[in-house]
Amino acid sequence: MIDADDFLVPARERGLDFYTCVPCSFLTSMIDRVISSPELDYVAAASEGEAVAIAAGAWLAGRRHTAVICQNSGLGNAVNPLASLNHPFRIPALVIVTWRGEPGLADEPQHELMGAITAGVLALLRIPHRPFPRAREDLEPALSAAFASMETSGRPFALVLEKGSVRSDRLDQEPFARRERGELADLRRGGDPPPARIEVLERFLSAAPAHAAVIASTGKCGRELYTLDDRPQHLYQVGSMGCASGMALGVALNTERPVIVLDGDGAALMKLGTLATIGAYAPRNLVHVILDNGVHDSTGGQATVSGSVDFPGVALACGYAGAALCDDPDGFERALRDALDRPGPRLIHVRIRPGSIPDLGRPRVKPCEVAERFRAFIAGGTR
Repeated sequence: MIDADDFLVPARERGLDFYTCVPCSFLTSMIDRVISSPELDYVAAASEGEAVAIAAGAWLAGRRHTAVICQNSGLGNAVNPLASLNHPFRIPALVIVTWRGEPGLADEPQHELMGAITAGVLALLRIPHRPFPRAREDLEPALSAAFASMETSGRPFALVLEKGSVRSDRLDQEPFARRERGELADLRRGGDPPPARIEVLERFLSAAPAHAAVIASTGKCGRELYTLDDRPQHLYQVGSMGCASGMALGVALNTERPVIVLDGDGAALMKLGTLATIGAYAPRNLVHVILDNGVHDSTGGQATVSGSVDFPGVALACGYAGAALCDDPDGFERALRDALDRPGPRLIHVRIRPGSIPDLGRPRVKPCEVAERFRAFIAGGTR
C-alpha cells in the first residue's frame, strides 16, 4: 500500500497536474488528495464520458498530461469518447480505473461481469494497461511505462487499481456555491420560417473573433463549418457525440481565449449533465451555442425531444451567467456579440430548420492534424 502523494508527486513532476473524475470508493484516498492539493487541478464530472471529454479539452489547451479517474463500471460510459475522440485525434490521457469485482474477491453483484472483463475491455479499446502500483518500488516502472506509452503513441494508457492500493487521506473541499439565476434574453422574432444551419454558421463566421477557439459538434454542424471556411481555430468533432461541450469546458478552463462550442440539440441532450458541470465551474470565457432543429439530421431526420426542453432554462438553473433565445441570423449575431462581451458561461439557443446543403462533404483534414493545429493555435501558433 502506498500514500496518494507517493504517486501524485512524481506524476506531477512528469507533467500530470490535471485530473477529472467520477468517484469510486476504491479511489477515495486518491481523489481526496487530488482535490486537497493546491498544485493539482481537479474537475468533478457528471459522467465518465464527460470526464474523458474534459481531459481531452485540457490537453488540447496545452496541458502536457491529464488523468481520468473512474470506477471500472464507468468504462462503459467512457468507451465512446475513448474510441472515437482520443483514438482518432491522438489525444493521450492517463486512465486510472478501479478493479471492482476482481475475480476471487467478494464484491457487489453488479461488479461481477465488469470485474471479469476489465482487462479485456481495455484491450479491445487498444489501451495498454498495467496494475496500479501498490508498493513504492513499483512506482517508477509503472510511471515510466505509462508516460513513455502516452508520449510515443499519443493515446491513453490505463492503470488498474485494486482495492487497498492507496492509504486513506483527509478531504479538504469546499461545497459548490449556488449562484444567483442569470438573465434570459428573448430575441425571437417569430412568424418567419427558422433559418438553415448554414445561414447561422455564415453569420457566426463573420462575428466570431479571430482569437476565439471554436469546437463544432459532430455531424453536419462541423461539416458545414468546414465547407464554409476551414480555420486553424476550428476543432471539428467526429464521433464522441455529446462530448463537444465537455471538450469546450476543458479548453476554457485552461486558456484565456474566448471558447465557443457549436452544439446540436441531440448532442446536448445526450450529455445534458455537462451543463451542470459548466455552470458549477463557471468559465467566464465560454459561450455555448445550441443549434436546435429538433431532429437527428445526420441519421435521417428522426425527431429529438428538444421541443419539450427549455435549454436556456436548464442552463440558467445550472448556473450559467446568462442565456438567449433566437430564431433568426440577426438575433443570433446580436446574442453572440453580447455573450462575447460579458462574463460567461452563456448559452445561446437558436431554432433552425432541418436539412443541410446538397452534397455536403466532410473535412479532408485528418482528426489528428486538426488536433495538432488547434493545440498550436491555443498556444499562440497556427501551423
